[in-house]
Amino acid sequence: MKIVNTKYTFHADIPEDIKFVFISDLHGCKNEPIIALLENEKPCGVLIGGDLIHDSSICANGFDLLEYSSKHFPIFVSLGNHEFEYGGDVRAEIKKRGAILLDNSHVVFKGLNIGGFSSYKSCGLSVPDTKWLGNFANLDGFKILLCHHPEYYEKHIKDLPIDLTVSGHAHGGQWRFFGRGMYAPGQGILPKYTSGLHDGRFIVCRGLGNPHLIPKINNKPEIIILEIKKQAKKEN
Repeated sequence: MKIVNTKYTFHADIPEDIKFVFISDLHGCKNEPIIALLENEKPCGVLIGGDLIHDSSICANGFDLLEYSSKHFPIFVSLGNHEFEYGGDVRAEIKKRGAILLDNSHVVFKGLNIGGFSSYKSCGLSVPDTKWLGNFANLDGFKILLCHHPEYYEKHIKDLPIDLTVSGHAHGGQWRFFGRGMYAPGQGILPKYTSGLHDGRFIVCRGLGNPHLIPKINNKPEIIILEIKKQAKKEN
């Protein structure tokens, strides 16, 4: 599996430069190319934006990746819809492997607020927890939100003061022609958000695995490299 790594740079009022690797939609894909990229990039932390597993029968690779990564990097996991397909206690399995679970919760890491806005399905809810989201948006300092569903962006996130949101779920639109995806779950045909940077603060990752029988076309697996640079102080 040849992975494209796409780099984005942002600036924040933090003590030092920080680099993250963002991974989404593994769906049982092989770990070796991911591990090779992590060892090459040597990030300050790893962010996983949901669908670490596919279901109760396709989950070993995702959990193994957590176990490896947590021994080398801080790793932060938010929940996608496929975590809902796991028959057991997926939250306990994630924590047991040394990852920090962000389940409608946040942590402060190196001066940054990192939050995870869980898929409503993984929480057994009928709608996302927008009360938690509003509280997260009102925190002081630079905020990074892991949100599996890009379709949540316009409805719940766009008008909030969140500095950076990173999503997956759309699988790049499955087939890509002229730089546009053809279909995405939750957005339907000719979806708006399948890849790239939007509004200067919303990134959609094409993901790694392919949960569909239909092959991807013009749509290589992708990992995102996020560089958060220390804001230069203005001279008086």
